[in-house]
Amino acid sequence: MSAPRPKEPPRAWQRMLSGRRLDLLDPSPLDVEIADIAHGLARVARWNGQTAGPHVFSVAQHSLLVEGIGRHLDLACTPADGLEFLLHDAPEYVVGDIISPLKAAIGDAYRGVEKRLLAAVRQRFGIPAPSPALTRRVKRADRIAAHLEAVRLAGFSPDEAARYFGPAPTLPEAVLTLADPWPTADAQTRFLTRFAVLAAG
Repeated sequence: MSAPRPKEPPRAWQRMLSGRRLDLLDPSPLDVEIADIAHGLARVARWNGQTAGPHVFSVAQHSLLVEGIGRHLDLACTPADGLEFLLHDAPEYVVGDIISPLKAAIGDAYRGVEKRLLAAVRQRFGIPAPSPALTRRVKRADRIAAHLEAVRLAGFSPDEAARYFGPAPTLPEAVLTLADPWPTADAQTRFLTRFAVLAAG
């Protein structure tokens, strides 16, 4: 009688449309492609899809909104800073957009996966780890974007949005229009275009 075959470990990788096979637990920068990121983020819905409008509000579009807010708040924002704003949610192209209350419930396991993926993304595109000051700027822009999306798209009152996400400054129309949901293909193309501009410095 032959010995039983050893049980294979659970699969922890995802195959991308580029052909790359990304290990979610130990991601290699060599398996990270901006086309995969843009494709995935344009198809991941913010707010679990509970937003108004004919199109989902995607993480790709949210990323562009955060980058737009970041540039508005700091006119000295460099292209490298812009990449940090734009790619702050890049891991969600493979792990999805988990709302904050659920992230808190899942705890360190999810945060560890997200942190390793973001580190691989930064390494792939030569983006240095952000300074504490830049990290604070990204978080501020992210919360302002969440406030704006909550009121305009997700059914929150202004007071409720302020309670959960903090106050939002007055923003110019050019930034506000980034919160009007786009078709998936538009979000993907505009994300890729903005990345190319910032990466070119």
